[in-house]
Amino acid sequence: MSIIERLSVSSVRNIQGLDIEPISTVNIFHGENGSGKTSILESIHLLASGRSFRTSKLDPLITTDQDEAVVFARLSDGKEIGLSKSRRQKHRLKFRSQKQGNWDNVARELPCQILDSNSFLLLEGGPKSRRQFLDWGVFHVEHGFVENWRRTKKSIANRNLLLKQRSPDFGQIEAWDSELCLAASEVHRAREAYFTIFLPLFLGLYRKMNGADVDSLEIDYEPGWDPSRRLSDVLIENRSIDIRYGATQSGPHRADLAFRLGRNRAVDILSRGQQKILVSAMKIAQGVLLSQALDRKCIFLVDDLPSELDRDNRIAILSQLVGMGGQIFVTCVELNGILDSLPGQPKLATFHVERGTITA
Repeated sequence: MSIIERLSVSSVRNIQGLDIEPISTVNIFHGENGSGKTSILESIHLLASGRSFRTSKLDPLITTDQDEAVVFARLSDGKEIGLSKSRRQKHRLKFRSQKQGNWDNVARELPCQILDSNSFLLLEGGPKSRRQFLDWGVFHVEHGFVENWRRTKKSIANRNLLLKQRSPDFGQIEAWDSELCLAASEVHRAREAYFTIFLPLFLGLYRKMNGADVDSLEIDYEPGWDPSRRLSDVLIENRSIDIRYGATQSGPHRADLAFRLGRNRAVDILSRGQQKILVSAMKIAQGVLLSQALDRKCIFLVDDLPSELDRDNRIAILSQLVGMGGQIFVTCVELNGILDSLPGQPKLATFHVERGTITA
């Protein structure tokens, strides 16, 4: 089980110092806009992944006039994770008192999914957000995936440097083509295998949540090149185009998920509320699949759930989340907006947030 039993945060946005003991089920943070509720979820996500879900910049993340933001969590099994983000120094991450060079171990120990206003990017945004969604799931169920993914990233970066040269060295390009194809085949295999399991699970869950147009919704995994052809042949054929643009146009870095309703893109047909249900169902399905594959539950961070959703849809989402049996962190302005949407009587803890502190 991945359960946070103690969370300490200092100098993250307007949180000067916070120390709480969440419960293993539903934790609700309520208060006015700007009080710091979302910053608490952001701190958990930062600890689990090294990234904020609100910004890619470091400066807004650290409290004004402070040089360092610190997040610490003790898990229910006694394991401890600590992170320091500094304006002037490299971040410091520790897991079980050991310095970590990357987030691999922490991310596996603390799998987190975020449901917030930016979740719409899964449908509205570019392919990068959909690749990140897919790769989150593959990373957690296939241990060797991340190494092959890094090999493709390195191969593409080196290949692109060669493509940008005034007189490209074709021998070196071919060498990196070979390395790229070997790694890309493994990345594609892992993504395709994961998606094959994920899709029917998602569609069944989406139907339970009364998702719109469930019978006509189609989702296709696109690997980043014509799957009926070998990537090596595509790279050779498109080499002149790659040289013209100075970048590799085909490969796993171009993979995408296509959402369609008939001939139309789903994002052009579904309302914002319907999109939120679809995205929520996809992320919940990933949590279910993780639980089936591993002996742990996904932690869900749910920011401002009542926004753009009526009570029936809030109930649909919370019912699935609570039914999964994992730890949930939810924010809202009005506490009743969550309380009247919770199914049954789950054990819950409420925290009133005001100016970056817990007041009740």
